[in-house]
Amino acid sequence: MSHDIVIRGGDIVDGTGSASFHGDLAIDDGLISAVGKVDGKGDREIDATDHVVSPGFVDLHTHLDAQIGWDPLLTPVSWHGVTTALMGNCGVTFAPCRPSDQELLAGMMETVEDIPKHAILTGLPWDWEDYGGYLDALERLNPAVNVAGMVGHCAVRFYVMGERAVEEQASDDELKQMAEVVGNSLDNGAIGFSTNRYPPHKLPDGRSIPGTFADPKELVAIAGAVGPRNGLMQAVGADFDVIRKISDTTNGRVLFSYGTGPQEGSGETQAKHLAKLCEGRDITAITQVRGSGFMFGLQSNLPVQGETWAKVREMDLQGRLNAINDSDTRAKLIEEGKAGSSSRFPLNNVYYLGHGDVPNYAAGPEASLQNMSEQAGEHWVETFVRLSRESDGRGLFNLRMFNQSLKELGDLFKSEHCFPSLGDAGAHVSQIMDAGWASFTVGHWIRDTGLYTLEEGIRRLTAGPARVLGLNDRGTLKEGMRADVNVFDLSKVAERQPELVHDFPGGAPRYIQKSFGYKTTIVNGQVSLEDGEHTGVRAGTVLRHQA
Repeated sequence: MSHDIVIRGGDIVDGTGSASFHGDLAIDDGLISAVGKVDGKGDREIDATDHVVSPGFVDLHTHLDAQIGWDPLLTPVSWHGVTTALMGNCGVTFAPCRPSDQELLAGMMETVEDIPKHAILTGLPWDWEDYGGYLDALERLNPAVNVAGMVGHCAVRFYVMGERAVEEQASDDELKQMAEVVGNSLDNGAIGFSTNRYPPHKLPDGRSIPGTFADPKELVAIAGAVGPRNGLMQAVGADFDVIRKISDTTNGRVLFSYGTGPQEGSGETQAKHLAKLCEGRDITAITQVRGSGFMFGLQSNLPVQGETWAKVREMDLQGRLNAINDSDTRAKLIEEGKAGSSSRFPLNNVYYLGHGDVPNYAAGPEASLQNMSEQAGEHWVETFVRLSRESDGRGLFNLRMFNQSLKELGDLFKSEHCFPSLGDAGAHVSQIMDAGWASFTVGHWIRDTGLYTLEEGIRRLTAGPARVLGLNDRGTLKEGMRADVNVFDLSKVAERQPELVHDFPGGAPRYIQKSFGYKTTIVNGQVSLEDGEHTGVRAGTVLRHQA
């Protein structure tokens, strides 16, 4: 008997949390056809000796809603073993949308998620009005990974209430209309509904986005349409009372963003609060897998103001590098840095990522910009310039605004209710690069620290999030399941150094980040990546909700 693909002789981690075992895996017609001992030959044979064979990873928090229009390969997540991505998070989506509101929704996505409005308006076809039409447009793009989408509160409010959506409460009739729009969106494929109650998320005119201050009864009304359809409710910025009300209304799955502080014991405390919230409820929290918030360096954002710095800011990377290598210009830059007020960044929370092949995200206090400058007897601007020169301008500094302590974060990750995620791929593209979160989870939380066993860590990357999405045909390596598969070298999986490129429509900048250690990624039975590089195959599909 022959097979389309046989993955031979790997350590199979099936995603369920069960013990790994040595064996083979066969794929036919996009499905897993055999697991264990496979006697038949494959039209293609993949040698997995000394490699882990796992389900493809599931990314629960992306904003690839716009980027998919001009980058159907969905980088960087597709470089990091992700085979299914959830879009439409945080209440900001492009559907439903009347033609007259297209620029408004694009502008909102720009200010909330740092995605250039010009790229959004020119990079998408905008040939839809309802959410089902938006998913139809995505299908025509032939994405490289599977995508699922949620309908966003902001778009729904604008669609029903118009300008009143920003600052006014909905009438009873408008509540009914919003519930109907959301219900129709799920009937036409949206996997759920997302809302945003985080006041710093603003419209271009400075007002908080629609729904931020909506009466919780509005979410309860919408949840009444989501629950019977077995849909997902997602929230950011919502307090526990609101999340509890949503969950108790739907009696279904709720997903929300969470985190921990730097204080000793905060990880355990947050885990205890989470356990109490989740008791008797199907609630899942996700958080960043490491300290995150803002990244800067010579190739991207410059941390100092001044006349000479302003001139350098207008240059490309080579021009900037030439400037700091010129002794006179360098002296002016350092002089302006010393003369200015103290850094707008808390230097003890800014960490140098190094300039090796792999960024040092787990560095201790010795790698903070404050400690490095003190140890060198330099002003921090001198240290910034020196390290920029030593790295040929590639060195980057990471401001840990969120999840500052890896120790506390690890204590939170011990909770059965909190999953690693929140990579925000497609958003904040010139400010952060967390889209390699899955590779960091494999490399740090599974391999280096052993916080998760291999089996449990893979479950939290695969079957666990697949269940949150309501997917019953992906996330495990079982016969009859969709063939989304990773083959990787556990000893080598890591993120490469981030770099700034200008490949968005109009030349807008974004960070990208490739990976080490992935031999093969298979999407729906077709080889999508080999040795970390795309094959050109785009076998992903739009995963439409079915109640």
